[in-house]
Amino acid sequence: MPAPIPPCPHRPPCPGCPRYGEPGIAPAARARLAELAKRCGLPEPQVVVGAPLGFRTRARLAVRGRASSPKLGLFQEGTHRIADIPRCRIQHSLVNEVAAALRRAIRETGVAPYADGSGRGELRYAQIAVAGGGAQVVLVGNAPSADPLRPTFAALERELGARLQGLWWNGNAARTNAILGPHWEQIAGEPALRETIAGVDVFHPPGAFGQSHTELFESLASRARAAVPDGARVLELFAGTGAIGLGLLGRAERVSLNELSEHGLHGLALGIGARPPAEQLRAEVLPGDASAFADRIAAVDALIVDPPRGGLGRALTDAIRARPPARLVYVSCGLDAFLREASAWLDAGALALESLEAYALFPYTEHVETLAVFARS
Repeated sequence: MPAPIPPCPHRPPCPGCPRYGEPGIAPAARARLAELAKRCGLPEPQVVVGAPLGFRTRARLAVRGRASSPKLGLFQEGTHRIADIPRCRIQHSLVNEVAAALRRAIRETGVAPYADGSGRGELRYAQIAVAGGGAQVVLVGNAPSADPLRPTFAALERELGARLQGLWWNGNAARTNAILGPHWEQIAGEPALRETIAGVDVFHPPGAFGQSHTELFESLASRARAAVPDGARVLELFAGTGAIGLGLLGRAERVSLNELSEHGLHGLALGIGARPPAEQLRAEVLPGDASAFADRIAAVDALIVDPPRGGLGRALTDAIRARPPARLVYVSCGLDAFLREASAWLDAGALALESLEAYALFPYTEHVETLAVFARS
């Protein structure tokens, strides 16, 4: 049994600090999933947890304060007051090292952190992602070009050296709560972060989504792949950069991968290109909104979905209810939407729930990821 995790030293506590006890999922979420499992004659779902500390491999940190004393951290809940986290125990050690190097680079170069009230300042956010001993770093500037931040980029390159896997500028000059803006420039390093997930190389350009709890997501991806039979015709909607579907190319008849984001599509193309030639021939990329491919659902042996928190949406939910696939593997990050859609299929007698698992990808919070496997009734 690990030692109890001490509470956050800040007052009020920093968002995401381990103030909820041991890692796991909220009791209310556990009870709702248990109710669904009981309805389907299944045992209470297993809750999969990982390391309690040092697991967060991705972070988006606000940059505030002054050039002489910069603060890098998270906004306190419901405010734009920053909680500085110089030695966050949740974050991977390399994330903390990069953040410390950036603090020194800001002081050295005198670049002004962003001020929410006036909208002035040159550096708004830092996005840091780590894999394989290297870090991909994005500095979000408050200007239409990277020029104000070039001295800071140079200072980071000098300090981080070989640990810097990729260095990017992102431009966001709008008065908005959005972190990333529409403009990108590669400053140095590789065009995408290469990450091995359950034995498969996956590529993450800086604008693509990537899971921050690599250890647990590897487990989830392996279990999702295992639910797909050999020789299956597979359709994956909301595939992202292909962390699940790319691992099926070696044994499926065909894998069709849908993604909307241009950054995700770029990573997906890199991932397919890294597979052996015979596997590349089994891959099909379907760009665009997932609902545009609803008519394909009934024709596949296995449908994999990993939608945003709002769920699949009416068109896809109705398509699955009307003409269910032989097998549905549902990875959910939105519990309300998942339970609503699952109930619709169960009430209609379209699908039967075969297995249900919960993953604490965001421990110490109210969030839960679920992996559910359905079969056509």
